[in-house]
Amino acid sequence: MTISAVTLNDGNQVPWIAFGTGTALRDQDAQSPVESAIANGFTHLDGAQMYNNEESLGMAIRACGTPRSALFITTKLNGLQPDQTAKTALQMSLKKLGLKYVDLYLVHAPGHHAGRLKEVWKMMEECKREGLAKSIGVSNFDVAHLQEILEGAEFPPSVNQVELHPYVWKSLQPVIALHKEHGIVTSSYGGLSPLFRVPGGPLDPVIEKIRECLESTRGQSVSVGQVLIKWLQQNDILVVTTSSKADRMREYLDTANVPELTAEEIESIENAGAQHYYKFLVLSN
Repeated sequence: MTISAVTLNDGNQVPWIAFGTGTALRDQDAQSPVESAIANGFTHLDGAQMYNNEESLGMAIRACGTPRSALFITTKLNGLQPDQTAKTALQMSLKKLGLKYVDLYLVHAPGHHAGRLKEVWKMMEECKREGLAKSIGVSNFDVAHLQEILEGAEFPPSVNQVELHPYVWKSLQPVIALHKEHGIVTSSYGGLSPLFRVPGGPLDPVIEKIRECLESTRGQSVSVGQVLIKWLQQNDILVVTTSSKADRMREYLDTANVPELTAEEIESIENAGAQHYYKFLVLSN
């Protein structure tokens, strides 16, 4: 299966869907699940220093037999130790991963670098200039954080990865507007959270109705998860998801083959989401 790509503001391309090594894989041996993800078609692997499993992610990359050039590897900068910089932290990650470079390096959370965001971003830019990271970006940044680093930046962030699902869609509009202004790709985590963490919300009947329509149109099974992933994809969102089950991995990738949502269906999802604000991960500013 060929996975379509999104073009970043630096000209590099990123597969539109990624297998994440956080959540249930955090602080765990991720080798087997990552190998399974690659075997089932994922090429974009989303890791982080904070997840404390970069070594096992690297083992999976080496064991899978897939050429490095066919994979897209993301990692994220954790809080810095007193003697660390974003560059030395990445060099440590590369050693753990067994790689010469990552495709995308993100500042994981602005609260880790309060008062130092500009300084940290300058070092992220150095990582890009030196080829240690092909592209650089951020995660969990709001408008004020983005404006702080955009001022005087040589390279604007290529990506901002945030918690994104219909229950936060309305509140994220100022961030997404700034992304569009600077060509920053919006990346999502927690996209399926409404279905599994707060079942019974106003979104559920809307998603189920759309699922039934899509399944009828397609003539084969469509899941509620695919409906939400399709909504994200049609909003030009880079999707990060995860699962320990091979059939679920294939289902997520198969979303590309699900019929497109109509404008009315997209609107109904967003209207339902606007009825109930719910954020699952709260990070310090």
